[in-house]
Amino acid sequence: MTWPLALLLLAGTAAKASDPEAAETFEARAVRCGDVLTRNTRLTRDLVCPGTPEPALRIAASGVVLDLGGYTVRRSGTGTDDSTGVVAEQGSTVRNGKIRGFYRGYAFDGAPVQVHKVALVDNVIAIYHRNGGGGLLLTDSRLSGNSLGFGSEFDATSGFIDIRGSRFAGNGLVLFVDFHDTRISGSTFTSNENVLYCYSGSIRVRSSTFTGNASVADLTWDNGRFDNCYELVFENSILANNTAFGTPEHPDWQAFDFQMRDSWVMNNGEGLRLAAQTLDVRSNLWWDNAGGLTLSNLPDFEPVPQEGPVRDNRFLSNDGDGLRVLPGSIPTLSRNVCRGNTGWGIHAPTAIDGGGNAARGNGAGGCVGVVCAP
Repeated sequence: MTWPLALLLLAGTAAKASDPEAAETFEARAVRCGDVLTRNTRLTRDLVCPGTPEPALRIAASGVVLDLGGYTVRRSGTGTDDSTGVVAEQGSTVRNGKIRGFYRGYAFDGAPVQVHKVALVDNVIAIYHRNGGGGLLLTDSRLSGNSLGFGSEFDATSGFIDIRGSRFAGNGLVLFVDFHDTRISGSTFTSNENVLYCYSGSIRVRSSTFTGNASVADLTWDNGRFDNCYELVFENSILANNTAFGTPEHPDWQAFDFQMRDSWVMNNGEGLRLAAQTLDVRSNLWWDNAGGLTLSNLPDFEPVPQEGPVRDNRFLSNDGDGLRVLPGSIPTLSRNVCRGNTGWGIHAPTAIDGGGNAARGNGAGGCVGVVCAP
């Protein structure tokens, strides 16, 4: 389990989309604020526009590529009001530049759109899905200093969010996932207030890093089984040096299905308290956190016992128990190694013993509920 160290260096380069800068025909021109674009356009200078309800630029034809040419579309004046930088009313691409200081930096409607090599900086909402289905492909981009990284019109949008090789730093909430199928790969999330808010959606994270965030995710369960996070998956990822996993208001993660595989969870300011109906937690390292992993049933009116494999994990030098299963949950524990935790190695009175668990040098003792070898 040495490979995750390389992710800190490679996260920004993995799983990219093909570079869209091919043999395209462009009109290079000095556009004006409020222009409507119906053909490929490349900026020749910065575009500074007042903060009005009319967007700085509007893309109104399918397939148009707006190449910012390394320049900035920026709002002038002191207030953001209801301003928008670039609006894509049709499926299109915006690339190679910066959008700064608007209420909504980039907004799009239903057709799939791509944002490539764009820095969205100091907006209230960096990217906004206004209505319809479709979705967003975000590649090799940077979002920083925004109050909200991605948001959408409530109960009016659906589709996909595909984020590849992008960086998110110093934002408030990064992703508000509402009725979207979200895929994140090769990306980094650093020093944000909260990264994920999952509301009636699903999130799969691969080969990405979460470091120095105040919280990683806000996941709360509606016991009426509406508007919940239905799937949260981490693969080959690193969660390190975050203040907390949940928010102060909702410290526990509550999702219908949770999966974590081949990931490192290191030196975080608290342990992970996870409630889920089904889970698959395997081949992860939990090291030097201010708490281990605690599993429990979802807070339904009639709780369904949590089940699924928890195997081949290492819980090392965490405060409290390495792995705790609260009564009523029945995950299957197999081949987990718990060493040097200040509490129990494993405390799981209702879990299923899959065999092969081991514990040594834990402060409160080895294992409860399963048999552990030394």
